[in-house]
Amino acid sequence: MSAKKIVLIAGNPSHGRGSHEHVGGCLLFADLINKYVDGAEAVVSRGWPTDPNVLKDASAFAVYSDGGDGHLIIPHLDEAGELAKKGVGIAMLHYAVEVPKGKPGDCFLEWIGGYFEMYWSVNPHWTAEFKSLPKHPINNGVKPFTMEDEWYYHMRFRENMEGVIPLLSTVPPESTLDRPDGPHSGNPFVRKAVANKEPQHLGWCVERADGGRGFGFTGGHFHDKWAIDEIRKFILNALIWIAKIDVPENGVETPTPTKEELDAYMR
Repeated sequence: MSAKKIVLIAGNPSHGRGSHEHVGGCLLFADLINKYVDGAEAVVSRGWPTDPNVLKDASAFAVYSDGGDGHLIIPHLDEAGELAKKGVGIAMLHYAVEVPKGKPGDCFLEWIGGYFEMYWSVNPHWTAEFKSLPKHPINNGVKPFTMEDEWYYHMRFRENMEGVIPLLSTVPPESTLDRPDGPHSGNPFVRKAVANKEPQHLGWCVERADGGRGFGFTGGHFHDKWAIDEIRKFILNALIWIAKIDVPENGVETPTPTKEELDAYMR
């Protein structure tokens, strides 16, 4: 049986070294999948693939890039939609979960179950504590952990969370809303949710009606966090799950990379 192909689509660098290392993160995860996951072939594309054959036979693709109005998928929504209809898995990592309301947002609701909506969602840096994890293949082998990151939250999910499976959830502290209201910093809706201590979902997945799978993850700002075994395993599990590869009982186990090894992936 031929290997299932996972295409990791990396956006351009946009922050200082060590943050939003889209290419470095994609190269790291591609190497780990190719080395430690049987039946998978991961390839990295810098930007949306110009060769249509790259995605033609893909079982899944993941985008790790900047988002908003300049999201690299916006000119390719129709192409991505055709892939989704064929059951191709789709994942969005960190800033790539943000697209404008309207067609892009509607596509994300359909493909991955939720997205970052301006004036509804927020993007503070804070330390999230995940005290318990629900049972799901993506959480196989992942133990409770604490991690500081730019964790976006108060995502715009499908109405009544229809079909959305929360994977990483926690209650943010009110200190995450210290900034004035703005498109990414605060709004009355999120302030009410935090005051009510409503759990916020920072990682989630869906199984779509078209047979495909979707995954969203709001962390991933800092490249060095991939040295944390729990979050690295969580992402690897998710990437193979959306490609319909069985996740091992203990998750995808990989050696903890050294700082030098992680640094070597940065471009």
